Amino acid sequence: MFEKILNFSRNVFRNYFELMVAVTSSLIVLIAIALDWIFFLQACPLCILTRYVFLLVSLSAVFAMIIKQKKIGCIFIMMSSILGILVTSRQIYIQNMSLTDIAQLSGCSMPLQTQIEYFGLLEAISRTLAGGPSCAEDGMRFIFNFAEWGLLFFLIYLIAAIFKFRAD
Repeated sequence: MFEKILNFSRNVFRNYFELMVAVTSSLIVLIAIALDWIFFLQACPLCILTRYVFLLVSLSAVFAMIIKQKKIGCIFIMMSSILGILVTSRQIYIQNMSLTDIAQLSGCSMPLQTQIEYFGLLEAISRTLAGGPSCAEDGMRFIFNFAEWGLLFFLIYLIAAIFKFRAD
């Protein structure tokens, strides 16, 4: 019985890894948007940037399915997962800063879309990563907050992509 389950899991991992990554990362974004809508939450610019990185992971997985080059697809998934790890780690770091340090941050003064309109994409991303008081709010928690869950999922995607890369 255990052997059948293990073989089934290996088969799914080998044949449907990219599909699973694309679906789960897209679902994470949809769940985050739904939670914002249901609980009347206002996502900070760093949370919005994290959602865009989840979409980048999803697009990387779709790209991997289209090109049929498993190793190249895994590299794209790994790179976008590393980017997600960096973004969520920054937000977790900001959330754990002292109140004095948080008060000195001024990067998240406007919504991300507004920053992109006023400053351009690269400057908006730079200002968003600088953080601000709105990025330090913990928000809604279900065991972890959104940034911590994001870090966990990006780590899972990275580790799974590394295993997939080595298996192919």
